Amino acid sequence: MKYPKIQNFINGQFVNASTSRKLDVISPIDGTLLSSVPMSSTDDLNTAVDAAKKAFVQWSKTPIKERVQVFYRYKTLLEKNLKELAELVQEENGKTYSEAVAEVEKSIELTEFACSLPQLITGELLEVSRGIECRTEHVPLGIVASIVPFNFPSMVPNWTIPNALALGNCMIIKPSEKVPLSTGRLAELLKEAGLPNGVLNIVHGDVEIVEAICDHPDIEAVSFVGSTKVAKIVYQRATHNYKRCLALGGAKNHLMVLPDAIPAMTAQNVVTSMSGCAGQRCMAASAMVGVGNVDHIIDKICEEARKIVPGKNLGAVINKESQEKIEQYITQAEKQGAKILVDGRNAKVAGKEKGTYVGPTVIDYVTPDMAVATEEIFGPVISIIRTKTVDEALAIENANPYGNAASVFTQNGGMARYIIDKASAGMIGVNVGVPVPREPFSFGGWNDSKFGVGDITGKSSIEFWTKLKKSTIKWSPDAGINWMS
Repeated sequence: MKYPKIQNFINGQFVNASTSRKLDVISPIDGTLLSSVPMSSTDDLNTAVDAAKKAFVQWSKTPIKERVQVFYRYKTLLEKNLKELAELVQEENGKTYSEAVAEVEKSIELTEFACSLPQLITGELLEVSRGIECRTEHVPLGIVASIVPFNFPSMVPNWTIPNALALGNCMIIKPSEKVPLSTGRLAELLKEAGLPNGVLNIVHGDVEIVEAICDHPDIEAVSFVGSTKVAKIVYQRATHNYKRCLALGGAKNHLMVLPDAIPAMTAQNVVTSMSGCAGQRCMAASAMVGVGNVDHIIDKICEEARKIVPGKNLGAVINKESQEKIEQYITQAEKQGAKILVDGRNAKVAGKEKGTYVGPTVIDYVTPDMAVATEEIFGPVISIIRTKTVDEALAIENANPYGNAASVFTQNGGMARYIIDKASAGMIGVNVGVPVPREPFSFGGWNDSKFGVGDITGKSSIEFWTKLKKSTIKWSPDAGINWMS
C-alpha cells in the first residue's frame, strides 16, 4: 500500500476502528492499491458522538467571531497545501490535476464564505412596544452529521464543515469509502488551524454507519450527497427519527441548444460540461436538446470532443463497475437506433492499463424514452435529442424527474428568459454549461435532485445549521401592561 491504513478521527486523534472489516482503496488512474479503509461499527460512531457532545459544551459558547478565526487559519493552510491536496484528490478520485486544483480552490472559496458568517447572522432587534423589545439570534443545533460522496473528496466535505462548525455545531463526517484519504488530511489541517478536539470527527464505513447516523438520538441534523435512490432512503430514515435532513441526489441536466447559439462557445461549453471530472458530477451535461437545425453546432461539438483524450485532459471514472455501466448505456443506445458520433468505449491509457477510463462520447438521434435520455449515466457521455420547437424541448426537460440544472444556448435574450421561467430546475445557465452558483449564492436543485428545505451552501445553509431563538424583553416598570407583556 502506498499510504498507511486509514483510521477514524475521533476527539482530535486518529484511532483504529473497533472492527476488522475493511475495504481496499484503489486509484482509478492505474489500479494502484493506495490504502485500506475500515468499516466501522455503531460503537465507533457512539464514541465519536460522545466526543462531539463534550466538545459542544465549550465550542457552542465560543463567540462566533472567535470560532471563525479557526477558518481564517484553515483557509491559509488550504492555500499553502493546495498542491498536495490536489494531488491526493487526483490520486484517489482519478480526475485530472487541473480539475483537482479547481476543487481545492472551491474549498478555499467555501471556507472564505464561512469566515463572513459573523456579518450574516447578526440577528434583529426591534422595540415592538414602549419599553419592550424583541430580539432574534441564531443558535447551533448541537451534533450534526455529513455523509459525503466520492466525486469531490475535498469540495463536498467543505460544503458542510466550515459553515456548520463556524455556526457552533460539532460534526460527525462519513466520507465515501472509495475516497477516504482527503477527508483525513482536511481534519489534520483543521486541527493545525486550532479547531478544538471533538468538534470534527470522522467515522469511516458503509451502509451500517449511514443507518446508524440516521438513527442516533444525539444527532440533530444530517446532510447527504449521493444518488437519488440513497438520498430518498437517508431522508426518509433521518426524518422518521425527527432529524433535520437535507439530502442531495442525482441529476439529468438538459442543455437546450438553439440555432442562433454561437457554435464555438456552445461546443466548448457542452463538451466541458459533459466531460469535466469524467462526467462524474451532478452538474454535468447529460442530455442536449437541439432545437431546429443545429447540425453545424453538433459538428463542432464532435470536433471539440475528439480533443478530449483519456489520461491527458480526461480523468478516469471511479472504478471498473462504473466503467462497465457507462459503456453498457452507450451500447444499449446504439442497439436502440441512436447514432454514436464519438465513441469512448474501450478506452486505454498507455502505461495505465489497469486504470478505468471512458472516452468522451457523443450520441445523436436519441429518443426521449431511451435509458441514456432518462437515467443518470455519471460518465463523459452526451445524448442529443432533436426537437422542432423550444416548447418541445422544455416538455422533455420538465418531464425528467430530476431538477438540478438546465441551460440554454442562444443569443436571444427574450428566449433565454422564457426558458429560465419554464425550466424545472434549481440552477439555470444561459450560455453556461455548468451553472454552479458562486458564494454567497447557494447550491441546490429541485424535484428528485433534492430532499429537504433550503440549500447546502451559501446564505441558505444558515437556516439549516441553526435554530432561531426569539427573546421578548422588558426592563422598565413604566412600560405598563398590555397584550405584549
